[in-house]
Amino acid sequence: MPLPTPRTRIQKKNIQTIMDAALGVFSQNGFRGATLDQIASEAGLSKPNLLYYFPSKVAIHRALIAELMTTWLDPLREMDAQGDPIEEILAYVLRKLEMAREFPRESRLFANEIVQGAPNIMDQIEGELKTLVDEKAKVITAWISQGKLAPVDPYHLIFSIWATTQHYADFDAQIQGILPDKGTARFEEAATFLNHMYRAMLRPQIASAAH
Repeated sequence: MPLPTPRTRIQKKNIQTIMDAALGVFSQNGFRGATLDQIASEAGLSKPNLLYYFPSKVAIHRALIAELMTTWLDPLREMDAQGDPIEEILAYVLRKLEMAREFPRESRLFANEIVQGAPNIMDQIEGELKTLVDEKAKVITAWISQGKLAPVDPYHLIFSIWATTQHYADFDAQIQGILPDKGTARFEEAATFLNHMYRAMLRPQIASAAH
């Protein structure tokens, strides 16, 4: 088979422009509400030009989700079984919160897809994501059995981390409505709160010596 022709600099630039435009349109309107015309307009390209690079709305969405899954899962992959358990988990919590700050559109894109039943990414959720979560759940279970963590359900711990960090991206308008004067300080305050909450929850209880 002949090798695929390498993309030119202009082609790479146009693909990235389309991806950036689609991220904004999908994160605001969801998959069903987004249209190719909206994406093309946002990208500053004609619809035929857009279709030269991506044959359908589904193709653009899948490309975005594939890119997002890599970015989203990297912090969980970095959780080191040989590290200090509480510090490893707290590093994951704080990195996820920072991602909510740095990548709010990506978070909302993912949330919109999940709310709709994950029709375009269920294979990735049941495959790559589940495999990674199962792997890290075993690490957390081992830490608990070694007495290094308080006994918690590892899966619900991971779910709670997602909920308490991604909330700051997915529901940012609500937070800003309630805390209008906080600005970016809301993330620093959230980091302090989550650090305290998870440390208190995960710290193993040392039984006092019997007298």
